[in-house]
Amino acid sequence: MPLDMAMKVLNAPVPTHLSFPLHFEDTKWNKMKYVQNAATDEYIGIVGKDFTCVDHKTFFEKVQQCMIETLDEADLTAVDVKWRSARHNAWAMMDLQLTGVAVEIANPKFKTTIMPRIVALHGVDGSCSNQVYFGKIDAFCTNGMINGTYDQVKRKNTSRFNMQDFIKQLRNARQDFYQEAEMMNAWLNTEIPSLTDVEDLIQSIVGSERKGLQLTDLYWQEAKTRGHNVFSLYSAFTNYATDDVRSGIPLRNTRDKAETQSESMWKREQDVSKWISSDLFRGLLNKPLQTELLTA
Repeated sequence: MPLDMAMKVLNAPVPTHLSFPLHFEDTKWNKMKYVQNAATDEYIGIVGKDFTCVDHKTFFEKVQQCMIETLDEADLTAVDVKWRSARHNAWAMMDLQLTGVAVEIANPKFKTTIMPRIVALHGVDGSCSNQVYFGKIDAFCTNGMINGTYDQVKRKNTSRFNMQDFIKQLRNARQDFYQEAEMMNAWLNTEIPSLTDVEDLIQSIVGSERKGLQLTDLYWQEAKTRGHNVFSLYSAFTNYATDDVRSGIPLRNTRDKAETQSESMWKREQDVSKWISSDLFRGLLNKPLQTELLTA
């Protein structure tokens, strides 16, 4: 499908503030060079003399083109996109939610809808390599979650793209998503044993007493709605990684907070991915009460 048609299907044009051309300028030290926003003449980074990369627009449109060519058209009939940036637009994130593909998960107390998510990262200042992650989004609270580190596709940040690994992942995306949704339905129907000290459990998973206390408060808030189960613990973690204001666990108030906030929240998502992959979290999955899934 031609790129202009692809953009109409995805409805995800790269925003103007991320569509700038790049310029590299030598520094006085011959081992480094400046990265410059050629549209505004703003200097946005310093990289090694051999560093090369394409601009954000080229990278994200390539990812979108691969999606159009690989996924079923039905999967792309409804797509929500969020754009985030940091480091004076040197770091950029495209967060696509495939809202046309949905699975309902439920227990006797609560139900919600889970939808697939594809996140692409790109940096023009050497802050990150080309990365694409797969995940899911909870429609009830809009919390997002990337899957474990095994579900990421990385490509060296060069001007020549090889998206074959990404394409392979896309071909399996629907089947993988349904398996993930089935697992989350089991979480929602797996009660945390009544004798478990939730506070100690959370502190052990996250490795921090202070953060463990904060997340324990979030857990009990989630449990009021969803029940005393593994999914409530998962939701407390994803709340922490989705909105620092709503979760009540704000980012540190540093001098450059506004310029690094999006990147910092992304790092929280990566922390949560490690937590739910831990043996302690996985050990909670003992006896699901029910596992029936409903396609929405």
